[in-house]
Amino acid sequence: MSKTLVLGASGFLGSHVTKTLFEDGRDVRVLVRQTSNTAAIDHLKLERFHGDVLDSASLKQAMQGCDSVFYCVVDTRAWLRDPAPLYRVNVDGLRNAMEAALRAGIKKFVFTSTFGTIGRREDGPSAETDAFNWWEDAPEYIRCRVVAENLFMEYCRDKGLPGVACCIGNTYGPDDVGLTPHGNLVKNVALGRMPLFWEGGGPSLGIKDAARGMILAEKNGRVGERYAFAERWLSFQEMFALAAHAAGVKPPKIKLPIAVLYGAAFISELVCRLVNRESQVTVSSIKCSRLLPDIDCSKAKTELGWTPDPIEQSIQQAVDYYLDHKPV
Repeated sequence: MSKTLVLGASGFLGSHVTKTLFEDGRDVRVLVRQTSNTAAIDHLKLERFHGDVLDSASLKQAMQGCDSVFYCVVDTRAWLRDPAPLYRVNVDGLRNAMEAALRAGIKKFVFTSTFGTIGRREDGPSAETDAFNWWEDAPEYIRCRVVAENLFMEYCRDKGLPGVACCIGNTYGPDDVGLTPHGNLVKNVALGRMPLFWEGGGPSLGIKDAARGMILAEKNGRVGERYAFAERWLSFQEMFALAAHAAGVKPPKIKLPIAVLYGAAFISELVCRLVNRESQVTVSSIKCSRLLPDIDCSKAKTELGWTPDPIEQSIQQAVDYYLDHKPV
């Protein structure tokens, strides 16, 4: 049986891709760092390699004997003042992995991208054919993801990489071991710690549906194409309401004016800079949540046979997980 390699298997999406592949009876190998929290996949009997996408030698070793690679490595720290680490992981790490895949003769390379790389439209939801068109408005995190996806497409077009890009929406669901930023919002609502809501949101889907979509992209996706995955647009207000209902608590009722939110983020950044810390509440992260496009995912449904579950189900599963794992 051919082997399948998952890069970034300790992350939220990567761990679910790994578990889904394992449940499908695939021979799965993972490459994780020595310091990675692998609690989400420790119960699986997997072939495990230690290394890093910035270490070409470990990539070469991990890819030997593999037919498929799922690249789920993403640095999502949109709040960093210095974006250099974002480019180092999201761009340089991807380049290293693609070079290793070409040398190893990998037959399919599935790349985790984001719906944020898709262009915005004023006449309705965007689609994969809409080229990115808001560079001047985009925060550095989105810019680095666009650079990474452009590099990926270049490798598919010019170097023969047998790759498919998956533009994933905001994901929700169980086993969020590392606590993603969006998951943290759901958790705080479920624990009654979120009295306010604010403008913003994004195309959203369950984490299990995202994992299944990537596997369908490996099987049925056309090389050099990108496929968008989301169940539907979900505003923060509705997401908070769904999480509150799932937890049996009252939802936030007070809408925080966007000017106040920007002001609070600015102050948070200033204070954290003075004490040499990073603030996860930044002007750029708030800006990002208000500018991201809605997307039409009919291409993934038609070409790949992807059918997502309602986002309400995934929010319920997320809340159940956070309540089961809350501090004693």
